[in-house]
Amino acid sequence: MASKSDSALLIIGHGSTVNRDSSAPTLAHAAEIRRRQIFAEVGCAFWKEEPSLRDALFLFDPKPIREVYVVPNFISEGYFTQTVIPRELELNGRLTKRPSGQIWKYCRPVGNHSMMTELLLKRAGKVAQDVNPAQSTLLIVAHGTDLNENSAVAAKREAENIRGLGKYAEVLNVYMEEPPLVSDWKKLTKTPNVVVVPFFISDGLHSYEDIPVLLGIANERSTTTSCAARGEVFRRNPYKIDGRSLFYAPSIGTDAGFADIIIEQATRFDSEGSHRGGTG
Repeated sequence: MASKSDSALLIIGHGSTVNRDSSAPTLAHAAEIRRRQIFAEVGCAFWKEEPSLRDALFLFDPKPIREVYVVPNFISEGYFTQTVIPRELELNGRLTKRPSGQIWKYCRPVGNHSMMTELLLKRAGKVAQDVNPAQSTLLIVAHGTDLNENSAVAAKREAENIRGLGKYAEVLNVYMEEPPLVSDWKKLTKTPNVVVVPFFISDGLHSYEDIPVLLGIANERSTTTSCAARGEVFRRNPYKIDGRSLFYAPSIGTDAGFADIIIEQATRFDSEGSHRGGTG
């Protein structure tokens, strides 16, 4: 993407009031993009942390900043990208002109980008470097929910994409709260090796504790609050269970490649135009 001296990038994250790691990847990606000096300014805003989405309305001076690219750092389309973000940022579609004349461009969430497949493969390969994929099952774990079917769509799409490459013996999309359940991984898989990649934006209670419990590699929620201690779950690979080897990776959203995806989503807005309809 060519340098834009009159444009800003706003990265939107969910954030958390209880997990300080939730915003860390978004802030790290923003710092990397800032370092590349593509945009005049790069800012972040969060639903559950400061600066808030409402604060973001005042982040960029409309005199030097004529355009603001808004990229949701979310895995899938859904309630937040379709309802919360447009409402809080007072967006009227993909292209919003403020009374000041400043133009806000609402881009697609990062999880929709085609580079996601490559990053998932890279993460799986890194956590299980010496394992033959042809003798392994790759599990892409998402939250899943009855409240929003889109929560499962992105994981299903990525599993289908990787399955089509024929690299792994099996590739399954599994969920915490809807079938197929990650807790049933022993019944769902037959290979001697199982590689698990959480399809989440950040490492938090789900990746540190909930999924490990569901996999059977942790017994119960830990009371440890140290980030380093919680991260130990990713460094104990492989886990030997019933004669098989299970490899557990950090959440995909912590990959440094997300900075490239965020930039790409902004670039795509200009190449595709604002004629895509809706605010989702």
